Amino acid sequence: MELLGILLFGLWVLIVTVCVVLTDGRGHTPEIRSTDPWSVGNLPSEPYASLRM
Repeated sequence: MELLGILLFGLWVLIVTVCVVLTDGRGHTPEIRSTDPWSVGNLPSEPYASLRM
């Protein structure tokens, strides 16, 4: 009888774990929004090969 209780408890833990893993983070991640303008620091806006000096 004790073995049956342990098996049922183990099955319950397995089911709860699978349910939590499947529902965690699916469609609930916030959208990434950028508020700063895109910049590359002091890099040129043209390739080095096309720059004429």
